Amino acid sequence: MGELIELAVLGEKFREVIMSVFPVVVIVLVLSVTVVPLEPIVLTRFLIGALFIIIGLSIFLFGAEIGIAAIGTHMGSAIANSNKLWIVGAAGLGLGFLISICEPDLHILAGQVSKVTSGVISKASLVVAVSIGIAVMLAVGFLRIIRNVALRWVFIVSYLIIFGLALYSSPEFIAIAFDSSGATTGAMTVPFMLALGLGVSSLKGIASEEDSFGLVGIASAGAIMPVLAMSVLSPSAKVTGSLPPGAAENGSILAPFAEALPVAIRDIGISLLPLALLFWLFQVRYLKLSRRPLSRILKGLIYTFVGLTLFLAGVNAGFMDVGSIVGYVLASFENKWIVVLAGLFFGLAVVLAEPAVHVLVRQIEDVTSGYLTGKVVFPALSLGVGLSVALSALRIVVPGIKLWHYLLPGWALAVGLSLFVPNLFVGMAFDSGGVASGPMTATFILAFAQGAAEAIEGADVMIEGFGVIAMVALTPIIALQVLGLMYAKKSVKEAEPRGTECREEV
Repeated sequence: MGELIELAVLGEKFREVIMSVFPVVVIVLVLSVTVVPLEPIVLTRFLIGALFIIIGLSIFLFGAEIGIAAIGTHMGSAIANSNKLWIVGAAGLGLGFLISICEPDLHILAGQVSKVTSGVISKASLVVAVSIGIAVMLAVGFLRIIRNVALRWVFIVSYLIIFGLALYSSPEFIAIAFDSSGATTGAMTVPFMLALGLGVSSLKGIASEEDSFGLVGIASAGAIMPVLAMSVLSPSAKVTGSLPPGAAENGSILAPFAEALPVAIRDIGISLLPLALLFWLFQVRYLKLSRRPLSRILKGLIYTFVGLTLFLAGVNAGFMDVGSIVGYVLASFENKWIVVLAGLFFGLAVVLAEPAVHVLVRQIEDVTSGYLTGKVVFPALSLGVGLSVALSALRIVVPGIKLWHYLLPGWALAVGLSLFVPNLFVGMAFDSGGVASGPMTATFILAFAQGAAEAIEGADVMIEGFGVIAMVALTPIIALQVLGLMYAKKSVKEAEPRGTECREEV
């Protein structure tokens, strides 16, 4: 019976991933027979890469649900049961570092940064720096829950620090830093951190619904700070970059996959091993789980390893190269505005197909008792993300537009809204910053932006080619807080007649 349930869950993950990948595949196929003709070998690799992504991401999501999320739940409970502040802080540091190192979207972004800069900013240095920042802020998030500090003040202080650092940072590091924030809130980190948040909030006696949100948003802020600090501490280091020749240069269809698989196996093995060892130490010292749940978690870790390996191999061997080619060819047309239009359509398609967006919409419907439905939330998120990608493309077409022209007013609005929005919506909104910046944004749309930046004279791949993930991650934060204001206003209006009736009766 248990095996049948697992197969049903795996089948559901498979359907979710197909919905996520399918729109991008269809758009590429349409472009390939119209304005962006692709070599048969390149298109074949793209389709094989898409198949790897579908299979790998399905297996990974299933493994994360039965393995990674379960580890987070058990560890969160163990931390809560300790009732010791120093253990909570230390656990936040350790677990934040280990789980962010496992996030596939961060690996993809770091790999692209290393590729574009020819190794000047290495993949390992970026992953480690971002993971340290997340670890520190996850510990801050734990302590906030225990000390009952208002969530909005944590975000206000965090982003004051971030924009203070940004004043002294170079443009290329600003783009990478804010992209890192969007890339870290992925399928690995979100369920794990939510489970930890629920466990730690139980230290207060009652697990508050408000406390269960916000931890992911706080950790995301931690991803930005260390990358900006890298720029501030080495201001003389001018980083430039360009796209190297892709796998299309290789005449074999399967050779890039054969090269990518061992690298993915090594990277994922190194990432998952520390988390597995830490869980084993918790199991021996605190948890002492029975054989059945322990074997299920072990199975989940194996699924996670296999799924991530296939996913990264598919991304690096065939999928992202086509994104770069599409961006490059469209940007080579005389009419550059086609890049902006293509970005709008890619953004609309990706967010509607992203499984995490559907989960978020159901969560909003539950929290607002059906007042905010999918008919309201979906168009808001879809239009917002479509505009985000289009504005990112506009920044490439018109190099005079800088990323901070978008991010400064955007984040000022997001933080400012938090002063007027109900606490529950503040945490939910900042947590949701990563739901739209999922696998398709971190892979295809990022590559599309870099390809376009490579083709347009005056654009810089390091500056204009990055930043699209940051823009996509910002949209849900603003959209959900605006919807939160609408919900709060509606609630007040509905309460007023009842209050008047009560006064008249008295």
